[in-house]
Amino acid sequence: MNSLKNVVSVMTFLFLVICITSPAYARLPEFFNFDDNYYVVYGGPNVTATLVGDNEYYRGNKVTLNLNLMNKGVITGFKDKAGRKNLNNLEQTIQMTEMKYEAQRTTAIGIVAILSSESPYIKVKSGPQEAGSLLSGEQTEKPVEFNIEISKNAPAGVYPLDLQLYYGYQQDVQLGGDDETDLGITNMEVGLWYSVGRQNQTINIKVGNEASFEVVNVTGKLYADEEGLLRVTYKNTGEMTAKDATVRISVDDPFSTTDDQAFLGTLAPGETSDALFRLKVDEMAVAKAYSINSEIKYEDEDGHSRVSDTIKIKTETLPARSFGESLSNYTGFFAIIVIVIVVTGAFLIYKKQEGRNRGKE
Repeated sequence: MNSLKNVVSVMTFLFLVICITSPAYARLPEFFNFDDNYYVVYGGPNVTATLVGDNEYYRGNKVTLNLNLMNKGVITGFKDKAGRKNLNNLEQTIQMTEMKYEAQRTTAIGIVAILSSESPYIKVKSGPQEAGSLLSGEQTEKPVEFNIEISKNAPAGVYPLDLQLYYGYQQDVQLGGDDETDLGITNMEVGLWYSVGRQNQTINIKVGNEASFEVVNVTGKLYADEEGLLRVTYKNTGEMTAKDATVRISVDDPFSTTDDQAFLGTLAPGETSDALFRLKVDEMAVAKAYSINSEIKYEDEDGHSRVSDTIKIKTETLPARSFGESLSNYTGFFAIIVIVIVVTGAFLIYKKQEGRNRGKE
């Protein structure tokens, strides 16, 4: 059933394209005899689209746009093309009947909607959508849906999408008959000439301001079979201030940690903040580059809690060090301890000697 519906949609779309591009549809059919065409009518369908819901979205999102279509077509005027007077009863009846048919000129038949984007940051993932037919004053029973994808690199701002609407409509009518009876016109013939209408409309969507983060610096050495500190500097590269930002890391082999969160505070656009993580490296860790995932939870300017996209922390592990190398890392610490011991010992000796001198006195 769905396959048949898709085929019908495609065939309708192809028919409309052929109508628009073929010169044959720019002139009247040969069977029309305009000696009997009483009226020239002006006006026609006027299909407009309205975006249902909010038009503001965020970068990196996949969104379904719901468009409500409404036909606001009207007859704007008409004139008596024949200009004949003293019509007989049959001609008067045909004339009035023709006007009833002409009123159908405002109906949009077999509407096909096509949405496109000229921006590289917005991709329309849906093809042509069929919306059925609409009489004047009618709207679609359910919105026409288009799926779009917003790039993660899309700058904040307004992006216009081009909506093209194609439909058939009755452009002219010709009636004929042999005689008028109580039952109506005998052998009445109705000639309907259809043409193709095309309307363009801009649908604006907005990519909202938001905070965005990237790692601008990583310091700290991590050795196999040791625990070490990793200092990571985050920068707010977005357009919105991030309040009470907290970063959480997600570690996998060869890393482990009991310290996976750090408070960054409030980061205005362009500001940076450091996070310090204590990581334990497995003794079997291979010395190479690694990537650690992190996410930042923050409060936006409207007070809503938001979570950033995954931010990669690039680091590397070094081979396990020998005992001597490990001790050398604490040389400064040991030197301080020695100095403290020496100074403390000298002070005690001084105090002891001072006490002895007082005793001799």
